[in-house]
Amino acid sequence: MCGILGVVAKNPVNQILYDGLLVLQHRGQDAAGIVTAEGATFHMHKGGGMVRDVFRTRNMRTLVGHAGIAHTRYPTAGSAWSAAESQPLYVNSPFGIVLAHNGNLTNTEQLKSELFQQDLRHVNTNSDSEVLLNVLAHELQEGATNYKLDPATIFAAVSGVHRRCRGAYAVVAMIAGYGLLAFRDPYGIRPLVFGRAETAGGYEYQVASESVALDTLGFELVRDVAPGEAIFIDMEGNFFSRQCAANPSLNPCIFEFVYLARPDSVIDGISVYETRLRMGESLAEKIQRDYAHLDIDVVIPIPDSSRPAAMELSKHLNVPYREGFIKNRYIGRTFIMPGQAIRRRSVRQKLNAIGMEFKDKNVLLVDDSIVRGNTSSEIVQMARESGARRVFFASAAPPVRFANVYGIDMPTRDELIANGRSEAEIAREVGCDELIYQDLDALTNAVRSVNPKVKRFEDSCFSGVYITGDVTREYLDVVEAQRRDGAKQADMAAAATQLDLGLELVD
Repeated sequence: MCGILGVVAKNPVNQILYDGLLVLQHRGQDAAGIVTAEGATFHMHKGGGMVRDVFRTRNMRTLVGHAGIAHTRYPTAGSAWSAAESQPLYVNSPFGIVLAHNGNLTNTEQLKSELFQQDLRHVNTNSDSEVLLNVLAHELQEGATNYKLDPATIFAAVSGVHRRCRGAYAVVAMIAGYGLLAFRDPYGIRPLVFGRAETAGGYEYQVASESVALDTLGFELVRDVAPGEAIFIDMEGNFFSRQCAANPSLNPCIFEFVYLARPDSVIDGISVYETRLRMGESLAEKIQRDYAHLDIDVVIPIPDSSRPAAMELSKHLNVPYREGFIKNRYIGRTFIMPGQAIRRRSVRQKLNAIGMEFKDKNVLLVDDSIVRGNTSSEIVQMARESGARRVFFASAAPPVRFANVYGIDMPTRDELIANGRSEAEIAREVGCDELIYQDLDALTNAVRSVNPKVKRFEDSCFSGVYITGDVTREYLDVVEAQRRDGAKQADMAAAATQLDLGLELVD
């Protein structure tokens, strides 16, 4: 999960790109980068950390130009921030191209071999984004006549990317002297939208991971980029689009609606906020049907993304809703953090209980999902320490039993609390008196009901069904080996050293 942004405007875009990254900060706090285009010249600044920490006034002054792209990143496949892998990435042959990518390729190793042996291109990092960039550069080179590009040639190159690359990818790229290119994988797994703003000089365009980046910057949402589609906006602001995949189908990642996306975003015509309300409604129906014996005194959300579901659940159960936890907003997302000890300590720093809302009550806690279970068990313990008589726990999502390989850094299977356990066993691990999971059919129906045109979702972390059809057990074993906590902690220690060195040189 990363945030990507691209803008072609009539005025300098550095501030728009910076502000857009702030809005997309929830999609990654590991690194951030901006590239602007001034004619055929790129200006770049990127680094590790939060957006506000990466960019200073002196950096922003160097980012001149009326077009550009930006990226905010969290690492996948066990990697931490490194200067070489932070995005946007750049290649200079045969055209200057910068690229930012959200997602994950599932045939990276095969593509690396093809690039080296057939395309005569060298990939210098472990980043699948660098692989994707070089595939695009090669396809542009193959289609160009006399090293000249036009929209038809660019779209043909994207068709070549679709033929070769597997997995999930939403991409923004700048081609030096030509313009902004954006495209989405043929399954439409990762989100990508575009909008425009009318000015005296004509339309300005923005492409982003979520519609909220358009709303807050004064752009009107036009629509989502379709699965397999590419759009190209030249430096004069002329807009072109084409379907570049042979058999596209829309299968948006359902975890975006559960947890990842901001509630004020609209993805593939689906309001994230409305889906979370409907998740709460379907949870309430399940509790009324199967758990009517529970004597619930109060419904309390685990802030923040579970609030809409908890409010709607409370309404349908006719049980009071209360805020029982106060959140420290300066702590990162705990399921992404490495190491159990760090995650558990982080929960206590992140949340603090309001004792009066728990004392002598039967409490129903509502969370968006349960991944490792460390956060859940600490929260249940906090509720008991605050005087709760009984603690029930409801998840707005089904059990997470499988790894995600499409751009979300889900833990390994043996770290997922639901893997190989029944709901009763999970309840004992978490320490609650009753555990209630959303059913997968109910979750799917809750999301689909907002836009019935979306027939299918990418739900592999719940179902184990990988929609691209190329994910084998051997591939999962390799991915999970990279994601294990020990490897990740080593990577992060190395990255911290590298960051310290980098800051010393800069300062």
